[in-house]
Amino acid sequence: MRVLIQRVTNASVSIEEKIVSKIENGLLVLAGIEDADNMEDIEWLSNKITNLRIFDDEAHVPNISVKDMGGDILLVSQFTLHANTKKGNRPSYIKASKPDVAIPLYEMLIAQLQKDLGKKIYTGVFGADMKVALLNDGPVTIWIDSKNRE
Repeated sequence: MRVLIQRVTNASVSIEEKIVSKIENGLLVLAGIEDADNMEDIEWLSNKITNLRIFDDEAHVPNISVKDMGGDILLVSQFTLHANTKKGNRPSYIKASKPDVAIPLYEMLIAQLQKDLGKKIYTGVFGADMKVALLNDGPVTIWIDSKNRE
């Protein structure tokens, strides 16, 4: 599973010009799921996301997690995170899971994030044509792949 995490002042997801989810200070998490993903990947990523210390403390040092600050998480499915651009100019998405595999894993990620954060996780709508708006704070953008735990 791959995630792209952005520290945001605010973020929202709109479908057909209607906002379906919105957060203030917290994390926008774009998640790409592949067939090899499992509960171990979900638990590891959820722990990493909720405890990643990327928010500033009183001394302006990134020392606080989204969990510590009581921030929100907006999770959006993003199969294009598994784009392969090695050949040609048209990305291949062959590694991205099809909905029958991805949806249950996405729902497990939502549940795990809610458990680890201790509150509701806001989401996009899986498979929908979404418009994601955000104000990146910093900017802080971090890429994490559960198959490459460095």
